[in-house]
Amino acid sequence: METRPAPLDNMSTSEEDDVEQFRVTSPREIGIILKQLLDGSVLLNLNAANGMVLTSAIWTMDSARGTIGFNADPLDLAVKALVESHAVTVVGYVDNVKLQFDVCGLGLVNGNRASVLSCAYPREMYRFQRRNAFRIRPLMRTSPVARLRHPDMPEMEFALRIIDVSMGGAGIFLPNDVPLMNAGTLISDVRLEFDADTQLEVSMRLKHVTPIKAETGGVRLGFEFVRIGGDAVRTLQRFIDLTQKRAKMMALN
Repeated sequence: METRPAPLDNMSTSEEDDVEQFRVTSPREIGIILKQLLDGSVLLNLNAANGMVLTSAIWTMDSARGTIGFNADPLDLAVKALVESHAVTVVGYVDNVKLQFDVCGLGLVNGNRASVLSCAYPREMYRFQRRNAFRIRPLMRTSPVARLRHPDMPEMEFALRIIDVSMGGAGIFLPNDVPLMNAGTLISDVRLEFDADTQLEVSMRLKHVTPIKAETGGVRLGFEFVRIGGDAVRTLQRFIDLTQKRAKMMALN
């Protein structure tokens, strides 16, 4: 299960000063950000206090009443946990910015078209610039793939395209015809095949899901490596270094 985002209270004075610059409290600005999330159908991770996580998106927004509704499946166990939780932390990504805010009093509303988790606008938000972890895009002529078993379909192995990779994790392309995975999912025995000479097995945890351009027909799954071994670290480092050198040589030609 994914670790719930770190709370922003119980900080030292210096830490509070550092975080303060990222705080958004203007109701108008908060409304604009929520509208951006709604219009972009941005996938969000709703984190309950007990560790349950639901990946959803803002389905409805009522600016007059100051309420929003997240798309929800009433049969999902995470929905029940979110309704019973005293506070829920919402995390999402827009371009290179991480958005985080808390909501309270989530209630499940069943409508004719869909069910939603409804709540009031958050009173404040935080916008964090994502860390610029060095990532490389494997040269496409190598057709790098991640071979894994979907947690909901363990009997089937999927070969999913690797979009990018760093020493800390990898971005994997999930097409629309493959069921979505929930944030926090841990997948073991994943075989990363970058080329004929670079293959390694790792365990990965899904951190976030990011939409890609509509025409691509899928999403980017952002995974972090879990307890990656020394041999795998060295293999990955060599691959990253070699790919970076090749990219520079191609740029010069």
